[in-house]
Amino acid sequence: MKTKIYSLLLACSTLSLFSQVGINTATPSATLDVNGNAKLRITPAAPSLTGYQVLGLNTATSEMTSIDPQLLFAGANTNSSLYAAKKTAGISLLSLGLFPSGFRAVNFVAAERTIGSAALFNDTDNTFTIPSTGVYAIGFAFRYGTGLQASILANSPGIGIVRTRAGVATTIDSRAFSGANLILLSLTISESSLSSVYSFQAGDKVSFGLVGSTALDVGLLGSSVASFYIYKVSN
Repeated sequence: MKTKIYSLLLACSTLSLFSQVGINTATPSATLDVNGNAKLRITPAAPSLTGYQVLGLNTATSEMTSIDPQLLFAGANTNSSLYAAKKTAGISLLSLGLFPSGFRAVNFVAAERTIGSAALFNDTDNTFTIPSTGVYAIGFAFRYGTGLQASILANSPGIGIVRTRAGVATTIDSRAFSGANLILLSLTISESSLSSVYSFQAGDKVSFGLVGSTALDVGLLGSSVASFYIYKVSN
């Protein structure tokens, strides 16, 4: 009887020793701690996502955790830099000392956004702030007045995009309004757009406005329309 009791006590005392098992490690830190590559010989295909989880590796702790597959798809379809705004009334052109000569920015404000986080736009200087370094797609459109003027405008005005980095403003793209000379009439098509990709650094500020615009009729701004979109496409 004593022998059986001692054996039982010994078995109970060693249970804690095997509560953590290590492979290629003498100091396991989890129930199963594998220090090395893992290989699964058979991985049956799941018929659907319903009722299944995927495994993810925590690079900080090397622990495996289960993840709802829908979270992965949600993250893949979310672009935190996506922002768009449209201005149909109250347009004015802002001229700051740091802007390149002839450039005046449209007074966009965060409240006019159609999509995106308001935190990405600065109402003080009417600029979009680049959240992270990379390549961004930008579209900017501006219709001056009704989009058609009865005379060729002086100074070849058009639209432009300005990047401000470390206090230095640079025009990164521009396009003049186009004109057409008819038999008895000269016309300016005062509507233009830009759409391309541009490289930015985190913290850059982007302004949207007009170039060569010093001779424009301010009164026509009341019927003007401006819009832009921006989003990150690559690191």
